[in-house]
Amino acid sequence: MVDVNSSHASAERILDPSLAGRPIVVLSNNDGMTVACSTEATGLGFKKVMAWFEIK
Repeated sequence: MVDVNSSHASAERILDPSLAGRPIVVLSNNDGMTVACSTEATGLGFKKVMAWFEIK
């Protein structure tokens, strides 16, 4: 079994190491819904399947 709860956020950190330790929320291309949240973002109350307008 593989845990992929925040895999998109982890991939962003690999591409941009300056994001280490910062909250990351990844949005989908089509509908502006969150598809991944880092542990730091989850601790701030963000969760998957939130609309961008709710986050702003």
